[in-house]
Amino acid sequence: MRIPPYLATIFATSIILCLIFVAGSFVALTEHPWVDFSALAQYRPGKPSIVLDDEGNEWARFQLDKREPIKLSDVPPLVIQAFLAAEDRNFYNHAGISWRGIIRSTVVNIYRGRRAQGASTITQQLVKLLFFDTKKTFTRKIKEQLLACIVEQQFTKDQILEIYLNHIYFGCGIYGIKAATQRFWHKDVEQLTIDEAATLAGIIRSPKKYCPLEQPDNALRRRNIVLTCMREAHYITQEQLTTHTDTPLHLAPHDMTECAPHVREMVRQTLEDLVGKHALYTGGLTIQTTLNTAMQTAAAQTFAHHIETIRHTVIDDVDGALLTIDTATAGIKALVGGYHKASQFNRALQARRQMGSIFKPLVYAAALEAGAQFTDVKIDQPIACMVNNTLWEPQNANKRFSGPMTLAYALTRSNNSIPIQLILELGTDKIISYAKACNLSGPLYPYPSLALGCVDSSPYEAAGMFNIFANHGAYVQPHLISWVKDQLGNKIWKHTPQTKQVVSSQISSQITKALTTGRKHWEKMVNMVWPACETIGKTGTTNDARSCWVVGSTPSYTTAIYIGRDDGKAMGTDVYSVRTVLPLWVDFNRAITQPKTNFSYDPRLTEVVVHQRTGKRLWNKEDPNAITLLSP
Repeated sequence: MRIPPYLATIFATSIILCLIFVAGSFVALTEHPWVDFSALAQYRPGKPSIVLDDEGNEWARFQLDKREPIKLSDVPPLVIQAFLAAEDRNFYNHAGISWRGIIRSTVVNIYRGRRAQGASTITQQLVKLLFFDTKKTFTRKIKEQLLACIVEQQFTKDQILEIYLNHIYFGCGIYGIKAATQRFWHKDVEQLTIDEAATLAGIIRSPKKYCPLEQPDNALRRRNIVLTCMREAHYITQEQLTTHTDTPLHLAPHDMTECAPHVREMVRQTLEDLVGKHALYTGGLTIQTTLNTAMQTAAAQTFAHHIETIRHTVIDDVDGALLTIDTATAGIKALVGGYHKASQFNRALQARRQMGSIFKPLVYAAALEAGAQFTDVKIDQPIACMVNNTLWEPQNANKRFSGPMTLAYALTRSNNSIPIQLILELGTDKIISYAKACNLSGPLYPYPSLALGCVDSSPYEAAGMFNIFANHGAYVQPHLISWVKDQLGNKIWKHTPQTKQVVSSQISSQITKALTTGRKHWEKMVNMVWPACETIGKTGTTNDARSCWVVGSTPSYTTAIYIGRDDGKAMGTDVYSVRTVLPLWVDFNRAITQPKTNFSYDPRLTEVVVHQRTGKRLWNKEDPNAITLLSP
């Protein structure tokens, strides 16, 4: 409900009078300050926090500024004017708070029935940055205004502005105008152009929304608004406004901590929640991660090469993610969140797509637990069933049915008909319980289509789920940070593994052994040099190739790779995981060191060789129809 403007004005005026009354304590506060401003006067960037890889080498750090703070006299006038135009045009005329701005914003907010405008001066923003958290309360706002008045009494305008420019946050962990200028354009502040100054000033209102590394389109629109404000304040001419409004952002090539930008962002978000921004950027912490920098480099290079190839030969707007975890500990060893390093959209964690056939091993695990054997034979044939009063007639990927085959062979060939038969016999309860135990967030619907992976997942979740087969049936939640120490060397946080036994060691061993035979089929389809160690894996291609997956394990690592379009649209009818994602998976696993060569299996199982279609015992492993399994 909107309040008439005249009532809003009366109400706002009443509030302002109350504020003036509260602010009456201002004189006493200035005579007897209740906040020590010596730290403000003697600004120091603090001690950086160091991030280590799994070999103890530094690969990233967090600090307020990477360089010495800049003096205001070294900042070009047009840069200062850009910030004044965007944030506080009357900065040099008020005493810390803007009564005109407070009245205007209060009226607008009351009239619109929501918080539509703010009225913080640059001095208030500095006080909020240095002395308060982000929680917005009426009491905090009063304190902020009083402190702003005190700061104005104890410091000159130029001192306040200098500290402000050296402290303000520009997004992506960047604090201070000098660090931001170097990060965005690889230049000094003295070299900034008008449009670059406006870009920086435009970020302040919402760094997450307007940081050019995260949201270039938003940053461009916001920059042009600041340019307009500069023209209204007569800081630039109409000709300059027109010229710079049409200028692209022209960001410098950017690596966002050369090694692993998306991993660094994960560390930042986790640590800000865990210890707070101040401790992270000034506390001198040591952060031990599970990342392996050699694997990360191989992942980034291999991923970029294959995505570029796919963009040139298949579809030009494809993107994706890669995530590798240690099979035993689930520590994240490598993570690529997308093709563009500057993008903050981490597809390894945030892109949720249907899993397709990579989900099928859970169906076979449920069948084995219910008493089935991999040597059991079922007929690959057409199926029709009612789902939500609609006739459902699923097909195999090749649109053909091939008759009798063992469950093991059906798994390795990613058959559709047989897992649907299994789920119709078993029901969905056990499979859904497995999925939940593996932290698949779903949604998980109790329909026969569950057998075909109609489950949304991210590469992070998919890697954790598939890893249970290489890890003797145990789910371990993937993690990145092992421990955190303060600057005195005291361990203030340590990762506690979250482990669940999802399936028995016997069942996981049987599925792993069956999947090792699937490599022969893959090798025929992908003519590449494969890793020397054993491998298991599943491909998955959803309808119209909206998602293409490979999730696979070696004895040492499990890697999930996804490609697709960010808008979720189809990539085409002739796009398959085995041709697009599988070569990437193979190249990456060849490029990294594989400490272990063979999987370990439950010793209570016996190796048998059977015919892949009839399930009958064979004595020759080299028979083209032979499949080697483990039997209880």
